[in-house]
Amino acid sequence: MEVNCVNEKIKKDMAEILEKYTDQKDNLIAILNEVQEKYGYIPQKAQLEISEKLKIPMAEIYGVITFYSRFTTEPKGKYNISICLGTACFVKGSGNLLDRAKERLKINSGEVTPDGKFSIDEVRCVGACGLAPVFMINNEVYGNATVKMLDEAIDKYMNL
Repeated sequence: MEVNCVNEKIKKDMAEILEKYTDQKDNLIAILNEVQEKYGYIPQKAQLEISEKLKIPMAEIYGVITFYSRFTTEPKGKYNISICLGTACFVKGSGNLLDRAKERLKINSGEVTPDGKFSIDEVRCVGACGLAPVFMINNEVYGNATVKMLDEAIDKYMNL
């Protein structure tokens, strides 16, 4: 019963989002952006609604979602910690940042804390190599990052 309620809500929300767009395939990225903003991820039911509207196979939509790092099919925490493991960041110690985040939050990369407050993602590059190592919490970038800086940021968000 609960799943049906969620699916009906998504269907209603998607109708509102999709009515703004024509059924042109070129609208896919804009629609995905809007869905990602609304939910923090792109639910399968939303993908199905997009597929029907744009007459695009689900596999193609999934391919676009998984190609762009901005999109995800899994819910994220309220505060998503993205740790850059690109070459510049990794060489300067971002692996230690990842280890510390996992230790502090008691979750692995790709997981969400039981209270839904935090999630951890490994990313390959955030385009801030000159500030390596870098982590982000939502859209806030922390450059020249240290484990102490990560701990302070986690403490700050835990208290919000």
